[in-house]
Amino acid sequence: MTSGLLQATALLFTGSVAAHALPLLLGPALTRLYSPETFGQFALLWAAATNVAVVACARYDHALPLERDDTQAVHLLALCAAVLGGVALASLAASAALVASGHSTRYAWLAPAVVALAAVQALTLWATRGERWRSLSLARLAQYGGGAALQLGLGWWVGGLLGLCLGAVAATLVAAWLLARPAPPGGWGALARVPMSALKAQAVKHRDFPLLNTPHAFMGALQDTLTLVALTAFTGDAAAGLWALSLRYLKAPATLLGGALSQALYPRLVQAPDAASARRAVRRSMVALAALALALMVVLLVGGPALFTFFFGPAWAGAGELARALAPYIALHFIASPLAVTTLAWRAQGWALRLALAGQVAYFAGLLGGLALGGLTGAAWGLSASMLLYFAYYFWAIATWRNIPHESLA
Repeated sequence: MTSGLLQATALLFTGSVAAHALPLLLGPALTRLYSPETFGQFALLWAAATNVAVVACARYDHALPLERDDTQAVHLLALCAAVLGGVALASLAASAALVASGHSTRYAWLAPAVVALAAVQALTLWATRGERWRSLSLARLAQYGGGAALQLGLGWWVGGLLGLCLGAVAATLVAAWLLARPAPPGGWGALARVPMSALKAQAVKHRDFPLLNTPHAFMGALQDTLTLVALTAFTGDAAAGLWALSLRYLKAPATLLGGALSQALYPRLVQAPDAASARRAVRRSMVALAALALALMVVLLVGGPALFTFFFGPAWAGAGELARALAPYIALHFIASPLAVTTLAWRAQGWALRLALAGQVAYFAGLLGGLALGGLTGAAWGLSASMLLYFAYYFWAIATWRNIPHESLA
């Protein structure tokens, strides 16, 4: 890694540690205020909102770091806002229809959650383009740390699903507000004044993102949604709650270090002086992540059940068994998560989409096969086994990638 990449990663990592320290510390209190069933209901709703939010800007927001001209970047951001506006209206209509048709009133939170999550995602990429690492750190602290604190306070006050939903949405909106400063040249009102011709030009220029990256991102998020749907259908809301809690904590290390590394790595890959430098940065990142992932896996295999029972209480003992069974998968995910920006920077979205579709098949084959044979814990072991070959091929492919486009390099 270059010194600049290390410095940016360190700053983002510091913010991530602070942001996730509160949820980790408050977790034992939250699990004593909210039942596994309530967590399961919230997890399914939040997964559905995330599923929509990741594509709410048609992935044009992920092209922002590639747009070097400030005026063109504002035009692209205006395109993101226009697409998000349409998705927000559609989400509102879907929420109203679900509630009116007799489904749980929890779906009234779908539209606010989609808008909040999508706004944070777009503004995160806008801040990444400007390398505003401090703003990114503060926003992450507000979204994750503030969200857990709000959910805890609301758990004592109102409790139930309302406390979880209101706390998460409010904290995400605060994060979006933090990322919205400073405004782009001309202020935020300038987005509304961008002519339609400029929006169309940006849509054509970055068309690979909605055409290739959107299906990839949607399928990735759909994986989490369908997983919770399957678990709920087979074993009920409580099982979905155990699964969601275990993954929330097991993926925290990837979110902490991996998220910081990916945000710093993306612009470095785009601006790399040559293909060899870009490839070297990816390989070094991969080796460092693998060493940390191995240590994490050993801890979970040896002490997962005891750790979860001790921290979260006897009602959550099943999450510890899941932690042990998911340990190999979590280690692989820890390495792969921050490296996902590689295919964006190298304009390999088409390849990434095809591989992701194969990964989806492997994922659900392991999950559903394990669920049928061994219940909830069987699903976790099946998932870990089925994803091993998939991730092995992915790591080999990006470490030996040859077709790094010259136009993506400075």
